[in-house]
Amino acid sequence: MHARYLAVAGFSFGLLLGCSKKVEPAPAAAETPPAPTPAAPAPPPDPAAEAKTLFHAKCVVCHGEAGHGDGPGAAALTPKPRDFTDAAWQQASNDEALRKVILEGGPAVGKSPGMPPNPDLKDQEAVVTELVKLVRAFVPSK
Repeated sequence: MHARYLAVAGFSFGLLLGCSKKVEPAPAAAETPPAPTPAAPAPPPDPAAEAKTLFHAKCVVCHGEAGHGDGPGAAALTPKPRDFTDAAWQQASNDEALRKVILEGGPAVGKSPGMPPNPDLKDQEAVVTELVKLVRAFVPSK
């Protein structure tokens, strides 16, 4: 009986040792990587920078880099493009008239059809405002 007792005790002890082992969890299925964080939205375009780009792309051709109305395209135009450095013209013109000519072209204000409209700027009020500022910046200092 004593041997039987030892056998049962040894078996039970073995079970206890087996049960006390740390059970490792089954390997997890390949985890899905987290979704990438969406990129931050691009900052809104800078209206002043956009106006400068437009001025150099569209206006300089006729009005010239210095605003004298002597750009490379001016030679073929009659009447000649507006000289933005003309102090009398700057003083006599208001910003709304400048906005109108930029958006609707010369005929909209009774001027030359050589000044084309820019309907693509209709919904870009800040850019048009910056274009007006660029034109106003050509006024000679006193």
